[in-house]
Amino acid sequence: MESSRKTQPRLRILIGAATALGPGKVDLLEAIVETGSISAAARTMGMSYRRAWLLVDTMNRCFHGNLVTKATGGRGGGGTKVTPMGLDVLRRYRDMEAKAEASVRDEVAAFAELLSETAHKD
Repeated sequence: MESSRKTQPRLRILIGAATALGPGKVDLLEAIVETGSISAAARTMGMSYRRAWLLVDTMNRCFHGNLVTKATGGRGGGGTKVTPMGLDVLRRYRDMEAKAEASVRDEVAAFAELLSETAHKD
């Protein structure tokens, strides 16, 4: 059974009860890097600004320093930046994700063979 959808593990970093980092938050960080804006990043991901802001707020509270900072508006306009710490966290997460995927590749492929056809379409 060959899957048209890529089967891969999903990595989440838990700090206490909060998910400090996971696939959605990392995708949001990358979108903020690309757009320079929480609202534009949220739009590209199909989520509300409020949801994006809550995810950013959770990430900022879970780490020793902010991963994302907002600049207030004005003549040059506002904007949002992923901090150097945020870029480091993003890189480390993607490195861990790649290592995790490589280490369980065979097991995930075998597991995928056990999934029904409807699971492959989700």
